Amino acid sequence: MRALPKTLALLLCVNSYYVLGADVQSETTPQLANTYINDAILPPMEPWHGDSESLLMAADDEWATPFERDGLKTSPSYVETFAWLDKLIAQTDKLKKVSLGKSPQGRDIWMIIASDNGAKTPESLAANNKPTVMVQAGIHAGEIDGKDAGMMLLRDIVLGNKGALLEQANLLFVPIFSVDGHERSSQFNRVNQRGPVDMGWRTTANNLNLNRDYAKADTLEMQHMLIAINQWQPDLYIDVHVTDGIDYQYDVTFGYNLAQGLSPASFRWLDKQYRPFVEASLQSQGHQPGPLVFAMDNRDMSKGLSLWNASPRFSNGYGDARHLPTILIENHSLKPFKQRVLGTYVMLEATLKLVGEQATTLKSAIKQDSYRYSERLTLTWQSEQQKAGWDFKGIDYTLEDSVISGEQVVRWSGKPKLYKNLPVIGNTLADIKVNRPSTYYIPPQWTEVIGRLELHGIRMTRLEQSKSISLSQYQFSAPQFARQDYEGRQRVTAEVSSKVVTTQLPAGTVKIDTRQPLGDLAILLLEPQSPDSLFQWGFFNPIFTRTEYIEHYAVEPMAAKMLAEDPSLQAEFDKALQDTAFASDAQARLRWFYERSPYYDRAYLAYPVLRN
Repeated sequence: MRALPKTLALLLCVNSYYVLGADVQSETTPQLANTYINDAILPPMEPWHGDSESLLMAADDEWATPFERDGLKTSPSYVETFAWLDKLIAQTDKLKKVSLGKSPQGRDIWMIIASDNGAKTPESLAANNKPTVMVQAGIHAGEIDGKDAGMMLLRDIVLGNKGALLEQANLLFVPIFSVDGHERSSQFNRVNQRGPVDMGWRTTANNLNLNRDYAKADTLEMQHMLIAINQWQPDLYIDVHVTDGIDYQYDVTFGYNLAQGLSPASFRWLDKQYRPFVEASLQSQGHQPGPLVFAMDNRDMSKGLSLWNASPRFSNGYGDARHLPTILIENHSLKPFKQRVLGTYVMLEATLKLVGEQATTLKSAIKQDSYRYSERLTLTWQSEQQKAGWDFKGIDYTLEDSVISGEQVVRWSGKPKLYKNLPVIGNTLADIKVNRPSTYYIPPQWTEVIGRLELHGIRMTRLEQSKSISLSQYQFSAPQFARQDYEGRQRVTAEVSSKVVTTQLPAGTVKIDTRQPLGDLAILLLEPQSPDSLFQWGFFNPIFTRTEYIEHYAVEPMAAKMLAEDPSLQAEFDKALQDTAFASDAQARLRWFYERSPYYDRAYLAYPVLRN
């Protein structure tokens, strides 16, 4: 059959979102536009080829992954993914498959264990004394590059020439984290992203974002993941995403929390050992790596770039808090799926090589951070301009007046442009700090809070009998509740003061010593001024409800008796009356006496978590 003229082939692509004929498989023909249904509304794309294309297996090979078999533009369904992986696992004793637990819709969240000794339990994996890398794909199920890259890499470890990777390191691979979101698949899900053809949904079946859930751990999926982290104890955690936002030349960007965070030794290892090695590996295979890139203003690159110090609701911020070196990969959404998958493969392979070679220095950094026990911890950060700017490999653009929106819109040209020495603004200026408490005490009735802390792996003991003790307790005023729900929670902030109280702790009260490897995480979860504290996530909202009252007919005689018996109280009341607003507010005057009476609810606006 005579080949179609290229112009006709391209025309047909617009309707079918496939490149026809030899353009699908050829290693010499540049990848063309109009591959995906949304190409017509996305910025122009430069053709890409790199040495990493040699990693691809022919589509008709028995061991081609579904991605390779179907034109490098699709990603398999949940059932197809694990049918292929089960077939691979059956070929070797180096791969095992375990379920981390079931999703709300009843799907298993599978994890593949890859090790030289065929480990299938945390104990047998630890017994081989090798460092362990944990890789999860599909926390946002449409951002699925890591799944297809990991399938290829496992295939090449078992059947190809990459078996040596397991001689010095173990791999834990979760192909699909958000399994229910993965199956809410459509070609219309991620309009800003070039493939795969059908993409999963960003959130879970409960419409919750897993990469906002590490601290509060509301989702069943996240609870399974935290248990897995505690059981399998990885030494490096990789979370694979695809980013949105501006256009730029980098195809694989990645980052981790900063030197100012809670794991400075891990930061130094990641920045001085990991990044140079991985970036060199990517560049050698034809990819353009870069740091995590976020613009301060997507329509004005001259305003600079954002440097991100994440809080524990995010994977990288959570890793920083629990001293688990964590890498956030953000592949560039405007690069083709094929390019992103191959870049991820190269990065994962390089990671296993380096972790195997640098196991001692990596474990040493983790240990330094885990037993650092800083006397002062920063809870919140303010933004500041960094001392050094960045040379940014961007894409040129123009601004046009839009008749649709009535404002200016960016038109990316697709042409590379180097932006020299752009300013960098990061949340690196310490704001609210607290002294490290030696101990927290949580009354036993706060079962949900205690359960979440146990889920995170924080060590705790319980008082076997009641105990009278003087402790510090936070008092709240002027609570501010969020005006709308966020991630299934009504968030709250409040003004905070502290006083020493003598209290009787009941038997069963939980005691948490902060001098433990997860002590810093406990502090960020329990200090109410921490943005990802369980307090701000609404776990303690019942303390804002008043449940006992006193009638006005009872306050009046009680107040008169109080004033008659206590001249100093009379003087205090007279001073309060100098405030005209107070003096003219009958409710406020009566409440003033109620709050000073023995009838007042002392638990109202008092934080039930006490600190020593």
